[in-house]
Amino acid sequence: MARVERDFLGEREIPDEAYYGVQSLRGKENFRITGIRTSVEPYFVQAFGYVKKAAAMANRDLGVLDPRLAQAIIHACDRLIAGELRHEFITDFIQGGAGTSTNMNANEVIANVGLEYLGHARGEYQYLNPNDHVNFGQSTNDVYPTALRLALILRLSSYSTALRELQQAFVRKGEQFQGVLKMGRTHLQDAVPMSMGDELNGWGTTLGEEVQRIAESRLLLHEINLGATAIGTSVTAPPGYPRLATRHLSALTGLEFVLAQDLVEATSDTGVFVQLSGVLKRTAVKLTKICNDLRLLASGPRCGLNEIDLPAMQPGSSIMPGKVNPVIPEVVNQAGFLVIGLDTTVTLAASAGQLQLNVMEPVIAFSLFLSINAMENAVNSLRVNCVEGITANADRTRDMVLNSLGIVTLLKPILGYKLCAEIAREGYRDNKSLEQIVVAERKLLTPERWNEIFSFNNLIRPEFTQ
Repeated sequence: MARVERDFLGEREIPDEAYYGVQSLRGKENFRITGIRTSVEPYFVQAFGYVKKAAAMANRDLGVLDPRLAQAIIHACDRLIAGELRHEFITDFIQGGAGTSTNMNANEVIANVGLEYLGHARGEYQYLNPNDHVNFGQSTNDVYPTALRLALILRLSSYSTALRELQQAFVRKGEQFQGVLKMGRTHLQDAVPMSMGDELNGWGTTLGEEVQRIAESRLLLHEINLGATAIGTSVTAPPGYPRLATRHLSALTGLEFVLAQDLVEATSDTGVFVQLSGVLKRTAVKLTKICNDLRLLASGPRCGLNEIDLPAMQPGSSIMPGKVNPVIPEVVNQAGFLVIGLDTTVTLAASAGQLQLNVMEPVIAFSLFLSINAMENAVNSLRVNCVEGITANADRTRDMVLNSLGIVTLLKPILGYKLCAEIAREGYRDNKSLEQIVVAERKLLTPERWNEIFSFNNLIRPEFTQ
């Protein structure tokens, strides 16, 4: 069974059970790009419910929308906000028209739910119209970016929590491994000793910086252009609508939204999305570095560094029995590469805006939601399936420190650079330990002085000595 709906391009049959309408259907048919519908991002659908509800309330309060129709719209929006009807959002994330198909998808779903609320059949738009009533005083060009900002704020909340939990997991591991002596490395060569706890705590510190950067970017999303309509001149919106709609949106969401001072500028500007994407890329870069380090430190187990053991998650080879691979850091690496690439997409899309509108916002939205979801899943997996189960091979790391030539650096204030370099070269050439050369053979230090300089505390928290 189907109903017939019309727009100025003609008639189309719509399934009777569908709440979407003819313009949604055209959008679905025109944009078969990713195969990923807007319905997969629940916060985006919920955000449209909030924005359309705020708009209806403002228009009602200003006397330009019949209170009975406004109530029907509000009822439908409440269902979207509650998480219902997501499956009715059928348009691809990436689309031409700057998001018009998604906006009309929301308008049609809201109109048809509202029609049933009023006792009419779906598609009887003479009683409640998607354009004339649900979209009154609005344009895709202010509704879509406002909904996008709100949805990103909501999505970033859970991501920030996941990143903070990963940060704390590294800090806890740092405390656990504070007494593990290991060799620090620069250029992949022996450097000077350190505590393994300091290494892991450092990763926690660097991720804490990312939590703060996300919080700062999230605040920038609170500036919106709701009421700007087509290009920022507020054409078709009643006087007072932009500020009133913004106040209603703030009250409905519990978030403090601010109306942009220059609506023309705000309607075409996508700088906040570039900023957020850059922060996501920055975190992806840091996580990639951390995961590379984890893979190096766990390499082996017999023929690598083997300083730590990562949890064994699955057999590592279809041909080599008993092999276990660092699959969690590997997959987090790949998620990071994806986010870095999507940042380039956002950059190009933001730069492609022309005159009073950036029509590329749909691919920006797709890239940001995909990036945040990938990052959130990646950091959760890294914490639960890897970091929390890391164990240290303390005996091996201590032996590597004491057999290293890098520890000669601690003797430089006492013996001088030239002599230390000569000693290190002799140790490398003749396969001798530093203690053998310095204490036993050349008698440059007493055994007691050697043990004082190369005690655990002095190795990880060296004091200046001469």
